[in-house]
Amino acid sequence: MNKKLLEVQCNIGVAQRLIRGKWKVAILFFLADRTWRFNELHRAMPDIQQAYLTKQLRDLEKDGLIHREIYKEVPPRVEYSLTDIGQGFVPIIRAMETWGGQYVDKIKAMEEEQASAE
Repeated sequence: MNKKLLEVQCNIGVAQRLIRGKWKVAILFFLADRTWRFNELHRAMPDIQQAYLTKQLRDLEKDGLIHREIYKEVPPRVEYSLTDIGQGFVPIIRAMETWGGQYVDKIKAMEEEQASAE
């Protein structure tokens, strides 16, 4: 657990610090539906560098949002899933997804209105 988070006075600040980073929300979005292996996540997000994905996963694990399961096989298998506290973030992710779609629709409608007015 990241002890510095407990020093933040504002709950919104805590949430922001937990998900800050370009890829953390995307990672949580994918893990909301099922358990993923590292390479599956990397293929689902091809623009992220492998080392940065590793760092983001470690941060999320350290903060208690995801669980990393290592299977002692050859070759080793590692799977990632949401913890209970990470599952609590799923409704927020779903709301962000809905809002993002509404935003895109609204912007497209405004652009169409402007184009037809010209």
